[in-house]
Amino acid sequence: MSDSRYFVGLISGTSVDGVDAVVLDLGAGHMDVVASHVEPYPEDLREAILGLSQPGINEIDRLGAVDRQIADVFAKAALTVIGYAAIGIDQVAAIGSHGQTVRHRPNEASCFTLQIGDPNRIAELTGVLTVADFRRRDMAAGGQGAPLAPAFHRAAFGIRGNATAVVNIGGIANVTLFDDRGTVSGFDSGPGNTLMDAWVRQHQGEAFDRDGLWARSGAVDEDLLQRLLDEPYFSSPAPKSTGPEYFDMAWLKARLGTASAADPETVQRTLLELTARSIAGALDLEPLAQLAVCGGGASNGFLMERLGDLLAPAQVTTTEGLGIAPDWVEAAAFAWLASRTLDGLPGNEPSVTGASGYRVLGGLFPA
Repeated sequence: MSDSRYFVGLISGTSVDGVDAVVLDLGAGHMDVVASHVEPYPEDLREAILGLSQPGINEIDRLGAVDRQIADVFAKAALTVIGYAAIGIDQVAAIGSHGQTVRHRPNEASCFTLQIGDPNRIAELTGVLTVADFRRRDMAAGGQGAPLAPAFHRAAFGIRGNATAVVNIGGIANVTLFDDRGTVSGFDSGPGNTLMDAWVRQHQGEAFDRDGLWARSGAVDEDLLQRLLDEPYFSSPAPKSTGPEYFDMAWLKARLGTASAADPETVQRTLLELTARSIAGALDLEPLAQLAVCGGGASNGFLMERLGDLLAPAQVTTTEGLGIAPDWVEAAAFAWLASRTLDGLPGNEPSVTGASGYRVLGGLFPA
């Protein structure tokens, strides 16, 4: 008799390029990604999501429409990946849907975070119990609601001791640190791909700088880099989290100065250096032997090279060697979080988010 217990994890991150979906087998004593899929957003929906990420007119009507459209894409992603796994709908214990973040304001007096993609509709379209809205319970308990991945990193990778760290480089980069007592800490280090993606889209019409080749053709503008690194967020203490609604093109343009007249590839190279140095700076007090990278940034060869240079003699590799390919770690995290919710177990890590205690995260939306 099989001990398999299947969960689907769904997330669209701050790069807003589509929905990452996995089927995670959480049977007794093992955790395996058995299928994976990316369901791209239609370009008009992607633009609508990006528009909602900043204040604008008629937001409630636009939010309602996009909330429904995102749910349809999430449901399609779930059904597709279940098909790839060659299992029945009735074999899936639950879908864990992170949704799409459109606003994250953890540091305001009336702090809030908002992820959309109607879970009622996902449950209706898939016929699978859906768990969603993971972040707000942590925030209600005084936390930042982010990052949630560090608790999963500990469970998935079984890391003990302070010789290894994990960094997810999506639109925003978040770092997970492990100490000798087996406790975990983590925080958002700052921009990952978000500024690089926005700059290459503006100047070359590409979704991203493949392998960092365009950045490699430029030179670091040290004056611009220093202005970027002077951002107070980088030196503020944890717990902390941020998003692309903060590190956006308006933030960059306010700091460009005379660099706005420079070759675009010079700015791109400087933005890559900003990502690398802000991550390395977050780790510079740690006696690291290894940094395992996941997220889209793991595919940027030049970024990985710079991290290796800055963190030497630590080995910079990807989470592939720890058991999960870098593209699927975040989606797997929300499959795991759904399992925690169903089992009545906490999904947050207070030492990471700053919450007043452990909490069971997410709401249940029956099929």
